[in-house]
Amino acid sequence: MPKSVIIPEGTGVPLAPYVPGTMADGIVYVSGTLPLDDATVVFPGDATKQTEHVLTTIKGVVEEAGGTMDDVTFNMIMIKSWDDYPAINKVYAEFFPGDKPARYCIQCGLVKEEALVEIASIAHVGKA
Repeated sequence: MPKSVIIPEGTGVPLAPYVPGTMADGIVYVSGTLPLDDATVVFPGDATKQTEHVLTTIKGVVEEAGGTMDDVTFNMIMIKSWDDYPAINKVYAEFFPGDKPARYCIQCGLVKEEALVEIASIAHVGKA
């Protein structure tokens, strides 16, 4: 089955040569998502609001593909500072209240200096 590109309505222009999401064989791959409004980082210095923005954006990609956040099976989380880890986890738990997806979290430099969090996801929305 060929892949299809997922670009939710209102999505800003990507900062590099990629798309917000790709779907193949019922699996949605969501690109690394920063807290951006177009090319500007939103909520500078606020890890809680940045995480809400990132996960809401991911939710939009997954829903555009016909899924829900319950279909997310794996998240790759990149954070700028471990100091923000508790705030990020609090928001994360609100978006995944039931069975949690597998995940990893690493501290690293992010492509935008003001960004505190970036998350990439995988969701299974097709029938097995």
